[in-house]
Amino acid sequence: MIETDRLRLRLHVADDLAASRAMWSDPLVYRHILPAPSTEQQAWSRLLSYAGLWALGGFGYWAVEERSSGVFVGEIGFADFKRDITPSIRGLPEMGWVLTSAHHGKGYATEGVRAALTWADQHLPAARTVCLINPENAASIRVAGKAGYTETHVATFNNAPTLMFERARFAT
Repeated sequence: MIETDRLRLRLHVADDLAASRAMWSDPLVYRHILPAPSTEQQAWSRLLSYAGLWALGGFGYWAVEERSSGVFVGEIGFADFKRDITPSIRGLPEMGWVLTSAHHGKGYATEGVRAALTWADQHLPAARTVCLINPENAASIRVAGKAGYTETHVATFNNAPTLMFERARFAT
């Protein structure tokens, strides 16, 4: 578990399914990431993959909640999704974040991403992490920049242009 001034990043539990599905079904959330809202089955598979990432890779996604209220805010973490993308990012921790639309614009993404990166700098052996962002997602591009990511490539992923960013690991 990681705590910041306003957030708690914790492992997912089965009870997160409803909140996660609701988030991934909100057009303001999925529009830059998915072609359609998530079904319950897709949301459940996502939660299972988060647990599998931790078990098989030693890193993964956290559920994010407000410390003051315990309300589900979103999901932040790292993965190796074995994406078919050039240049290849296989073997590199890929940073990702998604927040409920009710929590957009509050600085939570930046706060949570920075906390996750501090954890990564201390626990992951990789020399760098990467993230992929839809070119139309200006808010996530701003978060990436505030977290120390720089754009390195424009790649094609799922037949669409995707911005690739990277951040060097900070020595701890």
